[in-house]
Amino acid sequence: MNKASRIFCPALITPKNAVVKQTEQLSRSQKLLTELGLVKSGSNGTYQIMPMAQRSVDKCIDLVQSNMQQAGGQKITLPILTPTGLWKKTGRLDGDISEFYMVRDRSGKQFLMSPTHEEAVTAMLATTSPISYRQLPLRLFQIGPKFRDELKTRFGLMRAKEFLMKDMYSFDVSEETAMETYTLVNAAYDRLFKQLEVPFVKVNAATGIMGGSVSHEYHYVSPVGEDNLLQCSSCGFAGNSEVVKAPASCPSCNSSDLKEVRGVEVAHTFLLGDKYSKPLGATFLNTTGKPQSLVMGCYGIGITRVIAAALEVLSSDHELRWPKLLAPYDVCLIGPKQGSKEQPEAEVIENELLLNVGEICGHQELLHDDRKELTIGKRLLEAKRLGHPLTIVVGAKSARLDSPKLEVHTSKGETYELDFSETLKLVAEHSQHKKSLERGCFQSETEESKSRSVGHQL
Repeated sequence: MNKASRIFCPALITPKNAVVKQTEQLSRSQKLLTELGLVKSGSNGTYQIMPMAQRSVDKCIDLVQSNMQQAGGQKITLPILTPTGLWKKTGRLDGDISEFYMVRDRSGKQFLMSPTHEEAVTAMLATTSPISYRQLPLRLFQIGPKFRDELKTRFGLMRAKEFLMKDMYSFDVSEETAMETYTLVNAAYDRLFKQLEVPFVKVNAATGIMGGSVSHEYHYVSPVGEDNLLQCSSCGFAGNSEVVKAPASCPSCNSSDLKEVRGVEVAHTFLLGDKYSKPLGATFLNTTGKPQSLVMGCYGIGITRVIAAALEVLSSDHELRWPKLLAPYDVCLIGPKQGSKEQPEAEVIENELLLNVGEICGHQELLHDDRKELTIGKRLLEAKRLGHPLTIVVGAKSARLDSPKLEVHTSKGETYELDFSETLKLVAEHSQHKKSLERGCFQSETEESKSRSVGHQL
């Protein structure tokens, strides 16, 4: 069990009537995460993640990792530093590299602080003993920090100079089997974003500096997004305006219900062909025993960006709202105030709840706000702002002898007065819903949710 009194959560305290001079445009998620002490700004464009937010990051990592393993992925770790010579071989060093950090060691050798690892992982396979076609397909992924020298960092974790990312690289024997892998990994992405229960769109995209023949982006629609998307209200088709050039009607259903929206890119997939394997000499032995270039794909998900963008979409101006699978805690339990007349009787119920709720949702998913020197109202206000899915208040009504009641608040803004067993039932329903999401079982989609969550497919 976690106690609120022991959690390091350095919230920003603004003196009453103070005038705060705003020097930059803040997104909703950035403002709330910073004010509530979940994230602190380090140097310009870097952020320090505090314990409560770190729990959400760890849950996101576990969820992404689980989906990648279901898609046949094997986890590895590659060095952050990549020799620039590898990028020169693939031609990417000759492109626009103004956003990339470069360093030299004491002997003068130059390295990239890798923003992505296509060259590194391909060179690793090129220096491996001959790979047989029997060992393919091969799908390798890692989760770790990436670096980009953004011209203008904005909106906190959504566009930072250092960020956490999952990148997977696939290797196949042919374009046909590479497309099978591409379809399989995209299906894993679809499942992941459905598990998060945040409306998303999947769009055809330009391949850009990455190269390749096919590319898709996953977006959360938000006013703070940096990409212009065209979305059809009738069939759910969506396309990046870089690819879909303002058609008069929907390319999918011919409807005229097209509108331009802004999107936050949270994931990207590419079918690369031999763009990297050929110049770096990464081959396999085919059925005749002759070397042949590996056919590649790459698949990225911004871990910290997914969290920030999901909060941007779901939260209000004053309260966070988390995807159920990413909330730092499932339940916050607030006990009676120290010295209140109901304290002795209420604490008996409070202790029973701590035991029973912990057994239902897991003791690590229960936050006990034990700061009884604070009023219930102050603790409840903070719990609401932090966005706990369920907040249980053990107050004066719980000490009534005739019909004791507990006050339960949800992150959706609902408030219930429930007895002890009804409260435990609500906690159990929440936990069961989480387990269903983890298994990939989703509720029947309405036409409205389909139009918001299904983008253009291959």
